[in-house]
Amino acid sequence: MRPTTGLPALDTVICGVRPGDSVVWTVASFDDYDVVARPFWQSALRRREPLTYFRFAEHPELIPSAAAATRVCPDPKEGFERFITDIHQGIAAARAGTNFVFDMFSSLARDWFSERMLGNLFALTCPYLYATGAVSYFGMMRNFHSYHAAQPIQDAAQILLDVHRVEDKLYLHPVKVDGRYTPTMHLMHRWDEHAFVPIGDSATTAAVAKAAVWPGLQSASYRMIGMWDRRFIKAEEILEASRTGEAPPEAAAQAFEKLVVQLLTHEPRMLELVRRFMTLEDLIDTWKHVVGSGMLGGKTVGLLLARAILRRCDPKWARLLEQHDSFFIASDVFYTYLVQNGCWWIRQNQKSARTLLHGLDEARARILTGTFPSYLVSRFSDMLDYFGQSPVIVRSSSLLEDAFGNAFAGKYESVFCPNQGTRQQRLDQFLSAVRVVYASALSERALAYRARRGVLDRDEQMALLVQRVSGMQYGGLFYPQLAGVGLSHNPFVWHPEIEPEAGVLRLVVGLGTRAVERTDDDYARIVALSAPSRRPEGSPEEIRAHAQRRVDFLDLERNTFACACFGDVAERSPELPVQWLAERDSPVGRDGVARPGPWRIEVDRVLEQIPLAEEMRELLAELRSAYGCQVEVEFTVNVYTNGGHRINLLQCRPLPVVEPESDVHVPTVIASEDLLLRSHGAVLGHGRVVTLARLVYVVPSAYGRLGTRDRYSVARLVGKLNHLPGQCRAERVMLMGPGRWGTRLPELGVPVAIGEIDTVSVLCEIDAMHEGLTPDLSLGTHFFHEVTELDMLYLGHAMAREDNVLNERLLLEAPNRLPELLPQESALADVVRVIHPPAGTRLVLTADPLAREATLFFDR
Repeated sequence: MRPTTGLPALDTVICGVRPGDSVVWTVASFDDYDVVARPFWQSALRRREPLTYFRFAEHPELIPSAAAATRVCPDPKEGFERFITDIHQGIAAARAGTNFVFDMFSSLARDWFSERMLGNLFALTCPYLYATGAVSYFGMMRNFHSYHAAQPIQDAAQILLDVHRVEDKLYLHPVKVDGRYTPTMHLMHRWDEHAFVPIGDSATTAAVAKAAVWPGLQSASYRMIGMWDRRFIKAEEILEASRTGEAPPEAAAQAFEKLVVQLLTHEPRMLELVRRFMTLEDLIDTWKHVVGSGMLGGKTVGLLLARAILRRCDPKWARLLEQHDSFFIASDVFYTYLVQNGCWWIRQNQKSARTLLHGLDEARARILTGTFPSYLVSRFSDMLDYFGQSPVIVRSSSLLEDAFGNAFAGKYESVFCPNQGTRQQRLDQFLSAVRVVYASALSERALAYRARRGVLDRDEQMALLVQRVSGMQYGGLFYPQLAGVGLSHNPFVWHPEIEPEAGVLRLVVGLGTRAVERTDDDYARIVALSAPSRRPEGSPEEIRAHAQRRVDFLDLERNTFACACFGDVAERSPELPVQWLAERDSPVGRDGVARPGPWRIEVDRVLEQIPLAEEMRELLAELRSAYGCQVEVEFTVNVYTNGGHRINLLQCRPLPVVEPESDVHVPTVIASEDLLLRSHGAVLGHGRVVTLARLVYVVPSAYGRLGTRDRYSVARLVGKLNHLPGQCRAERVMLMGPGRWGTRLPELGVPVAIGEIDTVSVLCEIDAMHEGLTPDLSLGTHFFHEVTELDMLYLGHAMAREDNVLNERLLLEAPNRLPELLPQESALADVVRVIHPPAGTRLVLTADPLAREATLFFDR
């Protein structure tokens, strides 16, 4: 007969037990070990298989004396050698096909005062049992033993199963199942009466994992304890002593001051916030999730601080927010990696603008193919064992990132790891993700941003934030139902009901990549939190035109990040509540019959079902009040079939916002021969009256006739015009052209880099390149961050609006200064026009974001 655990559903999860398997159960109590061991030995007796019980611990008997099992009672007090000899003699005396059950081994560490000897016991016994073909059960206390015991046990056992009890429900997490694999094997499972149900949502998984006290990574204890760790160990002792009254409160306060600058931040404003809202207990708990030593970087500090602020403000946030169980790869690991892989001296070039790009390709190649020290690989492996098969994301968290004044939005990489496959495959995927993020620290766009912000000489180590991906599993796909960006200040007011200080969301279905990136093929839903039902689009046709139709997700079957039309995603996600998230267009054919058309995402029903707008408005207000400035957050939302929902706060950063000027006005009468542009619609930025030095106009019709190569040439030309030798930075320039500035697809606009237009004061997008191309409201995207930091005004001009004016005759008749400024580029003079105001006149732009109106004219 085939071996069995006695639980058919468990046999299915782990693809059965095999002859020779040592099964180790890590539990929180003897009672939980008793629950999982009883089906095993009772099944053996029912099947009339021989059974040997090793009885040596002080806890109650696992197998009663009356049961037909051979009892072997070695005495731990006789010492290690006598004890293991008795164990091995008991195994040798057993008949072929015997099943073995051992008492919980954790008490042996106390009896022998040695974790190493417990590890040695397993290292010697499990191979011996494997050679006999026996199936054996062992019990261990979870998070009780040091690396010296835990690692040899994990190495020697064929199967390692972690049991959690939360609110009297049992959960199973298979950590190791040697030689077997299924797409759901290493997920957390809920133990129902006769089934083990894999948990596909991140909120439940994180809540179960966080219910147990986390002592830190096992492999992290296997090292010479240096000053960095000794301070935290000492602080933990002080914290415990202060709780019992054995140490004064000021001792804990002093320990906090030492640790906060060691772990989190030196920046004065952020430091003041951390002191107000975080505790010594917070710092110690964070340290137990750290790989390596050093600082944790801006993104991590923002995450930890925002959650601490909300926790302090109202207990309801603890119930509403999905728990985070993130890990942090500290900044010293980055420098260690650079040194060991020969990149250190190349990176020193980046401290000078003169040598900024020297050796970048070589350095990035070395980073992408480098190796990690073995002790770090062990810690990464332990961390992935904690996450099991839950998808994770490796995010940059550099020291300067998400700080007051420097957002670094979109400058460094974040890499999703679907985290599927064998243990080694998952580890290899994770190591590759770390390398990619490290290499992005030396990307040209990141270095150009540092140069523009004047921080090339600042210490910019790359720490990493490793988060469990928030969402649910739908068949072979994984994604959150909703994700987005929230801004505490809404710079785009399109209706009198909209209060700028109520905030705004940029909301998408699926992974939040479509909310933070300015996607070239889709739109996000913009939600004004004071009036969530008010749409920026003016008509049902515009609403349909501006709907999201594509979804980003993790494809667990292919182990990759992917994107597909919503209809395809819905078809592969049978449990997805499609009726909450999307509508199907029903166009009427020539025969007058309406037929189902393609899906488009429409989240109004979700916004009606759950108080998300109200909750996000309150969340943003609490964070803005604590920070003392406007903030931006990234988040996900998952709605459950029982009607409940959870918000996961993923990131928080300060957001610079310039308040509107009070004297914005448009002249009452502008002569038609002087009016160049009147635009109603998207006006992002503070209101202003601007006297422009020149207008750079990319002619939509001429640009539309160009081939792809020539369109890239236009983008480079625009960059040259904005960085002419001797050009005064104070000169105000307006850039106006078809489609989307900064697009990666030249068929959708002009593919300039932000560094090519960083001197521009006003940026205008015209939907005149081809039918159906509409300017994208980019609130909350990385592109929007760049525009905000540069104090650039953004206009979206829709040609179809009757009240909009684009005087192309005047734009084409005005003298073109391009051949004079850049004679070598004269061949593109029909496409790119550089217009200066005629002598004795001014080129003036007025913009009023509250009225959603902008006007460009010659003031004579």
